[in-house]
Amino acid sequence: MGSEIKLKGDRVIAQVPSIKDKALRINLNENIYGTFAEIGAGQETVRHFFRAGGSSGTIAKAMSAYDKDFSDAVYGVERDGRYVTENRLKKMLSHEVSLIEKRLNREKHPNKMFFSYANTVATIDFAKQFKGHGWVGISYQIDPNEDYNEIILHIRFKETDAKLQQETLGILGVNLIYGAYYKYNDPKKLLRYLYDHLDKDQLEIDTINFSGPRFADVDNRLISLQLVKNGMTDAVMFNPKGKNILPASILYKKNLLALRGSFRPVTKVNMDMYEKSMRMFIEENKVDKENTLVIFEITLSNLRSDGEIDERDFMDRAELLCSLGQTVMISNFQEYYKVVEYFANYTKARMGLAMGVNNLVDIFDEKYYRHLSGGILEAFGKLFFRDMKVFLYPMIDENGEITTSENLKVHPRMKELYKFFKFNGKVIDVEDYNPENLKVFSREVLKMISHGVPGWEPMLPAGVSEIIKEKRLFGYNPEKTLVE
Repeated sequence: MGSEIKLKGDRVIAQVPSIKDKALRINLNENIYGTFAEIGAGQETVRHFFRAGGSSGTIAKAMSAYDKDFSDAVYGVERDGRYVTENRLKKMLSHEVSLIEKRLNREKHPNKMFFSYANTVATIDFAKQFKGHGWVGISYQIDPNEDYNEIILHIRFKETDAKLQQETLGILGVNLIYGAYYKYNDPKKLLRYLYDHLDKDQLEIDTINFSGPRFADVDNRLISLQLVKNGMTDAVMFNPKGKNILPASILYKKNLLALRGSFRPVTKVNMDMYEKSMRMFIEENKVDKENTLVIFEITLSNLRSDGEIDERDFMDRAELLCSLGQTVMISNFQEYYKVVEYFANYTKARMGLAMGVNNLVDIFDEKYYRHLSGGILEAFGKLFFRDMKVFLYPMIDENGEITTSENLKVHPRMKELYKFFKFNGKVIDVEDYNPENLKVFSREVLKMISHGVPGWEPMLPAGVSEIIKEKRLFGYNPEKTLVE
């Protein structure tokens, strides 16, 4: 496969080295030396290094422990009996690194930068019902005297042929090893280079984590944001501790309650909506409280400022949601039905969407569904066909009138459709809400914070204003005063 030329308009911005050239450059670096352990899709990555030439100075060992019993004997038994997991990959990397350190004398090889590349993968099944996925990673040194760095990612195959998936995996592996050694100083670029000679319709990367001395300053939540921004995946998730988490593992067979918002900043109305909706959701007869997950979702369009994603603003929101112990999802989904479709990939259990009146009115706006051949009916089939309910939080207008599901106004053409879903219990009003919270608006709070207007603190959940002040989020400046 030859080099590719990347264009921006009519301008050449980069010439991408071929996969063979990448492998050869690694092979010709006399200080890079390590092992390959690949399970589940053949030895597709190491094959490129063998074919490029000069591999004897790079490859210490290549292995595929395909048999489960043999794999267990090498890497240990998995309690859950699963082999395509992050835990399995980490065991493989740790085991192989310890072996190379044990078997090679550092005094004899003072300049060697050791590495271990590993993957554990399941390609498409014979019935072609399961497209396949896998964990891929590298543990490696940039300096022989430094500790190991680690890059671990999860992939989902989109191709429907096992041989093509194997070839895709091999190219990805070369890109990862090459990027790890030659692009480590810019993780965002390294991320994009993983798709050199690959296309987005071949492969999805939905989780990635960087760790080690060379990535000490990398915030993996921002790296997650890049995955969505670059179109490498539709959604990413991270937990309250700031660690990127695999959506499939946390969503699997769960009852899900999702709240979409700008959370700029998170206010008392957001938390009241969450608490009251949650109480109603767990009272549903098909909902198990212990198996319920709440997700605060931010769409990519809500992160854009003047057309570009404001990373600082994103981190401000993430800090606050995490401080409240929430799981956060960043998505590319503008329409609600796409959120529900995404969740339905992982669970058949009951779902709930908590939203305000304006959001529900938008759902009944036909302009959002013109790209669908079936229009709004197709979208609503996808949205409400699932075991899903909307928990509607009321709104107050400038005249003090409260709008609920009983008196909200949709377009005249949508009235009967709305009545149908309302009558069938798909839209439920949030009860026992705090009327004072209806007067709180995020955009007004944000303006007060950034302009030094006093009095915004009581509008936020307990502890949030202290975090904003301590970390100077959302443009807060204690020295700033309101200019009349």
